[in-house]
Amino acid sequence: SFEPATRRRGVRSLDLFLATVLDCGPLPDGFILTLPKVTAIDQVRAMVVVCERLESAHDLPSSRLRFEIQIETPQSVLGADGTATVARLIQAAAGRCSGLHYGTYDYSAACGIAAAYQSMDHPAADHAKSVMQIAAAGTGVRLSDGSTNRLPVGDRSEVHDAWTEHLRLVRRSLERGFYQGWDLHPGQLPTRYLATYSFFRGALPAAARRLHDYLERSATAVLDEPATAQALAAVIVRGLDCGAFDPAAVEWDRGALDRLMRRSPR
Repeated sequence: SFEPATRRRGVRSLDLFLATVLDCGPLPDGFILTLPKVTAIDQVRAMVVVCERLESAHDLPSSRLRFEIQIETPQSVLGADGTATVARLIQAAAGRCSGLHYGTYDYSAACGIAAAYQSMDHPAADHAKSVMQIAAAGTGVRLSDGSTNRLPVGDRSEVHDAWTEHLRLVRRSLERGFYQGWDLHPGQLPTRYLATYSFFRGALPAAARRLHDYLERSATAVLDEPATAQALAAVIVRGLDCGAFDPAAVEWDRGALDRLMRRSPR
């Protein structure tokens, strides 16, 4: 982070890391940095300057280095003046911010929530994520939910209980428009996959029917608008991407769906 105690070490470590990676070849596609524990907008501005200097030092193309911002402090959500700090963080990143990641336990602890009640579905978490969602809307910045520290370890009953809880939380995130999240244990990957697969597979019949009716201008009991058509297309595309159903089960090809996601033709 860019807190006083860690900023020098953090920048030095990042410089050494980049140098080591680049000694072995170009940066891999999708290479993204992470800026944790942001407490001030100036920290994001400083990260932009660091990225610019590192690009110059290592002969990288301009804007090659992008970063995610971890929302782990109340100051990164709401400022002392009552404004939504997170929206200003995105702006301060000057196009380099690729995502906002919610930090369940740091944020909850900073809000004074007792450890037993720190969770992805606590009201304080929902408030923070709602502000993140509104701030990121229309910017291309992706959202990621936090993690649960209830791990699938122990005897069979304990593992099954942890899986059930994780499945519920991932499903809840999907229902609220958070299509990415953090996991802390390899044993959580099966339930994340199951939750994602079942969510989109279950959504296909209704989404496909409503999108068909919208495009055909059919008279139905549901009056969908262009923005809803975009959302319906997005559900189908995400389902295809995660393998929840085969392209043959979809009436439209990928190009048509991508165009619908960008702008409804109606």
